[in-house]
Amino acid sequence: MCGRFVYAAQCDENQLAFPQVIFPNEIPLRYNIAPGQDITAIANNAEPRADAFKWGLIPSWAKDHKIGNRLINARGETLAEKPSFRTAFKRRRCLIPTTGFYEWQSNFDSRTKTPMYIALKSGTPFAFAGLWELWHSPEGESIQSCTIITTEPNDLMAPIHNRMPVILPANAYDRWLDPADRTDLQDLLLPYSAQEMTAYPVSTLVNSPMNDTPDCLKPVQPPEQGALF
Repeated sequence: MCGRFVYAAQCDENQLAFPQVIFPNEIPLRYNIAPGQDITAIANNAEPRADAFKWGLIPSWAKDHKIGNRLINARGETLAEKPSFRTAFKRRRCLIPTTGFYEWQSNFDSRTKTPMYIALKSGTPFAFAGLWELWHSPEGESIQSCTIITTEPNDLMAPIHNRMPVILPANAYDRWLDPADRTDLQDLLLPYSAQEMTAYPVSTLVNSPMNDTPDCLKPVQPPEQGALF
């Protein structure tokens, strides 16, 4: 799964990574984004624009917005089958910009876990593959929401967790966002190249979403029996 991530890119970095996208003048730097919070996503509308979405997909047919708490991730292998995701997979895809994400690796004592920070070796922003929805409450409230698609781990992620977010290569952005593309798109939902990624242990500060500072990214010494990256 992907349960926490980082989006700490400057305006010029965003435009270099996503030249076709219109970004707001300022996007707050975020170091510990948690489910249920507002995040930045780029929906496959006529004009690609970065906008605020609630993290946790609320299907248009849902009676209660709380279903989004259970739909922060979507398994790439079953998108076309699951009622919560299959329509969005066909019609409402999005990019979720990020600069890295966290996952928790079990230690050899089996009782504790070490938070790991995972990013691209280049340090540049990249994008998760996502789905989005627009939900209307009975009272007339409208909520834009989204979910992060996951897949099997690559060689870097396998010792850390049994799933990883789908990271799209830059040359796939246009295809993923093309609302007219009704092809299967499963060929895009693959593990990203491990050779282009890096991972290192970080502080347990990230265990609490109340901590949203650059200190969350500082490397720490891993447990003596843990894996080194």
